[in-house]
Amino acid sequence: MDRLSDILNRFSINAQVFFSGNLCGIQAFGGNQDDGGSLHLLKSGTLAFINDEGHKMVLERPSVIFIPKMFKHRIIANESDNAELVCANIHYSEGLSNPLVDALPKFLYFDLEDTGMMGQAAQWLFDEAFENRCGRDPMIDRLSDIFLIQLLRYVLDEGTVTHGLMAGLAHPQLSKALTAMHQDPQSHWTLDSMAAEATMSRSKFAELFREVIGQPPGDYITEWRVALAQGLLKKNKPVGLVAHEVGYENGSALARVFRKKTGLSPKEWLDKVRGVN
Repeated sequence: MDRLSDILNRFSINAQVFFSGNLCGIQAFGGNQDDGGSLHLLKSGTLAFINDEGHKMVLERPSVIFIPKMFKHRIIANESDNAELVCANIHYSEGLSNPLVDALPKFLYFDLEDTGMMGQAAQWLFDEAFENRCGRDPMIDRLSDIFLIQLLRYVLDEGTVTHGLMAGLAHPQLSKALTAMHQDPQSHWTLDSMAAEATMSRSKFAELFREVIGQPPGDYITEWRVALAQGLLKKNKPVGLVAHEVGYENGSALARVFRKKTGLSPKEWLDKVRGVN
């Protein structure tokens, strides 16, 4: 069962490295940047991380800090700290709500030395980032993308997140229902059919789903369908065709749900995303 591919294929997450080397001094992030995220990987040395609330964390081993949604923060290193690091901006599908990102905490921190394949992916990135080989820039961007997928795998395997979509995908029974919904949104999903995928009773499934995911199953599948519809609309697909692809009988049915969730009709939303007056 592949818990991540449908989400990653439908909602892009891409990294763009903007710094690799020795850090000296104070670097501030999150000023006027967009709704993307930030990734800091410490290869060696010592680094201080201070978040927007003034809380300080000192990194003294190979580590990663992943900030899914940008907020103001600083990283600090003295010359004697010999801090070698790689920093990347994270970009998401423009104008789309990303279910994975929305399900992650404000930031994630991991020591890289005992994280298996995630640590290996970081080492591949370090090997390229600190060597001047041909094709270096596109290589380190792609390796950063690979690292992010390994990070998400690690979060699922370790049960790092205890509430929301990522927690649901880590749950042995809820993940079956969620994956089925993600793969086949056009099906006529009912509480009975969702519970059957999870091999649970209706009442137990509904209770557990709300407890772990934070909303009823019916609300979740509706939000998933609207998010998919947004991506398809951006590809200039007709509303009627989009409606059928995400599980609604016609464009009018989709438009009603779409307006309820976004406050806009599909056309109004698309014009807003594209900056059309």
